[in-house]
Amino acid sequence: MSRVTHMLTAGLLGVVTTLAAPAMAEQRPVVVELYTSQGCASCPPADEIFGELADIDDVIAIALHVDYWDYIGWEDEFSDAAYTDRQRAYAAKAGRRSIYTPEMVVNGVTDIVGAKPMDLSKAIAMYKSAAVRMTLDARRDGDVLSIKGTVPTGNRAPMEIHVLHVTPTQTSKITRGENRSKTIEYTNIAHNWQVAGTWDGQTPLNMSMTVSGDDPIVVLVQETGPGAIVAAARLD
Repeated sequence: MSRVTHMLTAGLLGVVTTLAAPAMAEQRPVVVELYTSQGCASCPPADEIFGELADIDDVIAIALHVDYWDYIGWEDEFSDAAYTDRQRAYAAKAGRRSIYTPEMVVNGVTDIVGAKPMDLSKAIAMYKSAAVRMTLDARRDGDVLSIKGTVPTGNRAPMEIHVLHVTPTQTSKITRGENRSKTIEYTNIAHNWQVAGTWDGQTPLNMSMTVSGDDPIVVLVQETGPGAIVAAARLD
């Protein structure tokens, strides 16, 4: 067991639960978004933590590769300007003037700077112990993705339904830029991200859409802003 895994496991002991079935939505998953870049010298430790995090039950880990490092000697093959925009939106909502890598955002609310496994484990534990606001059921039958959810408790802010794919693992050899000569394994790389619909939360959620590809699918129900992630599911 690596030091990173030990620290994360120690922080989550007694909180993380086991998934009942891979095709069913978890009842209380915690979503961790990592904003990273192949061109960022301080990102590899966070990428390593993320690789360990992806093996923890009831955590949905999503790596979003931003594009603002691309001009410094190496263009990240996974980068997308939309992920930079999403990170900027988080910063604006929190009143921050700048964005940076690596950054982790937990459940759309808690911001963790850099690679800090204990801070991350505490944030995950906090959200795991919080009350479930809604039940989300996502199922895939061939090319059809069905999404159903109960009316959420608490704040009824406008919400968006995000659907994306993640590439479980991919190894890249970087030959230029700040990480030149490094070979790095990346985990749960986001791609094909789309806002599938909006929802006012006043009536039960019931929608379907066409999907393709073999990579795992992640569904997020998130307050517009972007704000708190109310519910999430991953289909492998």
